[in-house]
Amino acid sequence: MVLIEKAIMQDFRKLMVWQKAHQLVLEVYRVSNRFPKEEVYGLTNQLRRASVSIPANIAEGCGKYSDKDIANYFQISLGSLHETEYYFLLCKELGYLTPEEHASLQAVLQAIKAMLIRLIQKVRQAS
Repeated sequence: MVLIEKAIMQDFRKLMVWQKAHQLVLEVYRVSNRFPKEEVYGLTNQLRRASVSIPANIAEGCGKYSDKDIANYFQISLGSLHETEYYFLLCKELGYLTPEEHASLQAVLQAIKAMLIRLIQKVRQAS
């Protein structure tokens, strides 16, 4: 990866994919606040943990030096994104999310997924 790009990668907050993932987490917390109380230690917790893992692993990857390590953390983030995608589907089918909320969250999730896949490819090509 070019030296300038590495410097930008050091500050994860400058990455658009991290910014979008962070906004997704904030939205997950907002919508999950109204889930049934019996889900606090179940689905609410799982959804929040999976969604937080997306920007957290992007941030952690940006702190690594080798392209291989960076790509690995971004790949973990992608796995968490897929897990979050499943929880969104489950929440919709259980009636915890409206179809409109689900569609909106899905759209954001798909945008993050596309950006993250491109970023992983770019980092892997650089190594």
